[in-house]
Amino acid sequence: MLPWSLVAVHHVKVKPRCAVLTMLKRLDKIRFRGPRIRDDFPELAESPPASDNECSDDMQLKPKAAGSGSPTMAAAIQDFQRSESDRLNEVKGHLEIALLEKHFLQEELRKLREETNVDFLRQELEKERSRRIDLEQKMNEVLKSRLEDSPPQPPRKQHSRLQKWLYERFGVYIEDFRFQPEESTVETEEPLSAKRLTENMRRLKRGARPVTNFLRNLSALSNWHSVYTSAIAFIIYMNAAWHGWAIPMFLFLAILRLSLNYLIARGWRIQWSIVPEVSEPMEPPKEDLTVSEKFQLVLDVAQKAQNLFGKMADVLEKIKNLFMWVQPESTRKLYICLWVTFITSCVMPYKLMGFMIGLYAGIKFFIIDFLFKSCPKLRDKYDTPYIVWNSLPTDPQLKERTNATVSRRVQPVVSRSSLAAVPCGVSREEETGRSHSTKKGAFHEIFNLPESERPLAVCENGWRCCLINRDRKMPTDYIRNGVLYVTENYLCFESSSSRSSSSKKNKVIKLVDITDIQKYKVLSVLPGSGMGISIATPSTQKPLVFGAMIHRDEAFEAIFTQYMKIMTTTKPPGSTEL
Repeated sequence: MLPWSLVAVHHVKVKPRCAVLTMLKRLDKIRFRGPRIRDDFPELAESPPASDNECSDDMQLKPKAAGSGSPTMAAAIQDFQRSESDRLNEVKGHLEIALLEKHFLQEELRKLREETNVDFLRQELEKERSRRIDLEQKMNEVLKSRLEDSPPQPPRKQHSRLQKWLYERFGVYIEDFRFQPEESTVETEEPLSAKRLTENMRRLKRGARPVTNFLRNLSALSNWHSVYTSAIAFIIYMNAAWHGWAIPMFLFLAILRLSLNYLIARGWRIQWSIVPEVSEPMEPPKEDLTVSEKFQLVLDVAQKAQNLFGKMADVLEKIKNLFMWVQPESTRKLYICLWVTFITSCVMPYKLMGFMIGLYAGIKFFIIDFLFKSCPKLRDKYDTPYIVWNSLPTDPQLKERTNATVSRRVQPVVSRSSLAAVPCGVSREEETGRSHSTKKGAFHEIFNLPESERPLAVCENGWRCCLINRDRKMPTDYIRNGVLYVTENYLCFESSSSRSSSSKKNKVIKLVDITDIQKYKVLSVLPGSGMGISIATPSTQKPLVFGAMIHRDEAFEAIFTQYMKIMTTTKPPGSTEL
């Protein structure tokens, strides 16, 4: 019995281990995902159940053969069967995972093929190739037919030699004149960087320095900054213009300046300027900038670019309006001046005309401009180019004029219709003050003010803001959103809270009660001067802050102007909170 049981045990160990090894080899090949997976395992989807059945049959038969052994041997066989079954379950799980991965990869491959349209592109490429082959065949047929129809010609050896000689001599120049399509080059744009921005600003200042110095010297000559130097320059220029040497003099000055620049580049120290140059302090470049400094730098550059583009737009719009007869009085002067210049150039000789232009330019630059700059009233009356240029409107100014004209046309009709509703003995200002209202009712009723109190024209619709009362501890009373108004005697804040149908949360401050008013920055971390106004009164321990105001500067100017107007006439009593 013992040898037979040992043989049976040996048979049980070998058979399942072979199956396990076979399944592990299949799993390795599947995980390899090579091109031979389909060829090696065409029935991959059916392999796990077959292996499971095979192993289960073996496991069911072998215990029957080993049933006649000892109890210890039977327990060992059962433990071995359990371990083998666990391994088979694990292999089965790996196979299922591999099949799912295969299915997922097939789906991704199908989607990728649909997106790239490889088959469609191949078909189009094949069509283009077939068309090209057809065209080449047709061209060859046409050339053969022409060669067959044309009569034979004698060889032209001399002509070919001459053509070859000309091509060797002048072929390079002929190639230069060959027309080619212009290549479109796309410039690479650099990403926004604070370091690059500061470096470009310094380069711009260094590059514009010679131009600014030249313009400053010309302005100094015209303003007679140095009387001795300006007198010498005036005498030299007028003498050159009188003898017709104005253009040669300018050319000589340009050559002289280039010669001086050459000597400076060779190491010579030559510095001559009418106006002494002011050396600007060079700040050392910062390697690491904080977020606030970067943001402030971007704001400064954006402000300078905005102002520069605005000035350029004003100049271009004025020139356009001058030539488009937008303001006929100014364009008429230019029109007459051009006609006079044209007739004079046709009648007078060019030498005499150049002499007159040179003399006028010298007198205008050295004498007339000096008088006009020194006497502004004289310039406003008699400087025709200056008057014409300042009177030319820009497009925004034209739009404002058009709106003002329309409002003037509509105003008489409105005033006639409103006079009928005004009772006798009531002035027009009182009626307008009574008619002004906010979203929640009449203005004077909301703030419990006299009917004569109404918002100023600059804040007729108010300024959106939030009131920060730092004396209060409750969040609902600490910050309130609303609208700020300023009247002749009061500063009124209307809360926009839905629960404030009454005037309990509104704030009314007498202008005479204000002890201090200044611009305020709520968050010191952010760059800029802030968007708030701080107002201190005797009734509050900490100043009230009206923050998040988009038009903060406009509101501050209006409140401060009205405050100074009141303080010059009256004396301050308290603020009242309604």
